[in-house]
Amino acid sequence: MRTPTPWVLPTQPICRADLLASGVTPRMLRTRLASGDVVQVRRGVYVRTDAWPADPAGQHVVSARAEQAWHPTGVISHQSAALMLGLPTPGFGHWEDLPVSLTVPTTETGSRSESRIHHLGALPPTQIHRDKEGYLLTTPARTAVDLAADLPLPEALVLLDGAARLTIASMVPGTALRRHYENSQLAAAAAERLADAATTIRATRLRPALALVEPSRESPAESLSAGHLQLAGLPTPRFQARIRTRIGNCYPDFLWEEHMLIGECDGAIKYNDADAYVLEKEREQALRELGYRFVRWLAKEIMLHPEIVMDRIGRALAL
Repeated sequence: MRTPTPWVLPTQPICRADLLASGVTPRMLRTRLASGDVVQVRRGVYVRTDAWPADPAGQHVVSARAEQAWHPTGVISHQSAALMLGLPTPGFGHWEDLPVSLTVPTTETGSRSESRIHHLGALPPTQIHRDKEGYLLTTPARTAVDLAADLPLPEALVLLDGAARLTIASMVPGTALRRHYENSQLAAAAAERLADAATTIRATRLRPALALVEPSRESPAESLSAGHLQLAGLPTPRFQARIRTRIGNCYPDFLWEEHMLIGECDGAIKYNDADAYVLEKEREQALRELGYRFVRWLAKEIMLHPEIVMDRIGRALAL
């Protein structure tokens, strides 16, 4: 058996033409493919085998990068950009379960297959972000607007709130803190970027959702709940408002001050350590001592049965 000729195997997707230009011969490439050292990510694009992830999310990311390697004028967008940026999904699905998505110039041809989608569109430079590996993808604002444009209000808010938080995090040094998300100037700057993206794609139907964007909401379920509250015509609460208690400051998910009512949207993430449940009960007791009442719902409830949650909140507000 012929010993493979040494060459630096690619850790990022690379086109066949670029490999050949670097001195790799077709025979060398075939030998490495046959030996299992290199895999073909998509037709004409290759990567070192140990750089091909085992998990579906990682595979989607590498596939999106391979698509951009093959179409260098394209920008990773929509669900692929959402996955790479860390935007939340508005439902139970996962971004990696959807086809790889690329936005290409209008001079090219849009296409769609089971594994990839090419969207036609002109992207302003302000709506393109270069990640640390050098790949181009749409900014959080443009990505969220692209995906939210055809969604109902509650689901659209999940994406728009998430993009606002990511945008604010990119504006501050280090780790973004609660005070950054509450900062009105930062929130206005994030809202402006979302509005600009919506204007670019003429997504006028997003205006009601854009008017409700609130970066201080900390989870997709909170954003979803806020959207359903708006649709149900219930009073708008304050979100993550500070309340001073004997154990320190508390920040409930929803606060109807005039009704002395606190709303909590509970998910498993709140109780991911042994002490979290106890701490939550101590917090609730401290707030009850101040006269606050509570109405609670689960994240899965607002996703599956929002009408039940809205009825529960409505009855609590009517007391």
